[in-house]
Amino acid sequence: MAAGRPGARALRPPLCRAFGGRGCPPAPERGAERGDAAPSGVSGFRPPRKSCHDWIGPPDKYSNLRPVHFYIPENESPLERKLRELRQETQEWNQQFWASQNGTFRKEKEEFIHSRLRAKGLGPGAVCGQKATLNAEEMADFYKEFLSKNFQKHVYYNRDWYRRNFTITFLMGKVVLERIWNKLRWKQRTTGS
Repeated sequence: MAAGRPGARALRPPLCRAFGGRGCPPAPERGAERGDAAPSGVSGFRPPRKSCHDWIGPPDKYSNLRPVHFYIPENESPLERKLRELRQETQEWNQQFWASQNGTFRKEKEEFIHSRLRAKGLGPGAVCGQKATLNAEEMADFYKEFLSKNFQKHVYYNRDWYRRNFTITFLMGKVVLERIWNKLRWKQRTTGS
């Protein structure tokens, strides 16, 4: 993640430091050369080539989610790779769900508005050149109907979302313990020999 203004230093919380690259120099500013990153079909955003951190891109116009470009360290352990791949897979799953859900929402909302306006004998531009719209109470009917119709879909989504996040959190804990263990073994080897 980069700071929003030039010259500002990126601050990383302690947990983020635990998963950042080991001994990696700070990432260049946003205007720096763009390079390869973890693939994402969401946007054309690419972090700087020499970046050693995960980067968050601009919101996708369909899902409204910000894509994460995951840093892949050279000395990534199998456990770290498993965690990164699960995070990438979860991001893609989440992206697909919300792009589809938002598309359905927009389409059904337009259909609802047009059908209600037709029932009133109004067209979209029938009120003295102004765009005819529905009031908040009328739109509340649509929102209630849409949520009721998609209730089960959201129940399944939430169940899977919590399951994935629990697994990711568990793997993050294992990665932290693995790194601590490796540091302790390295210290024992250097002091013991």
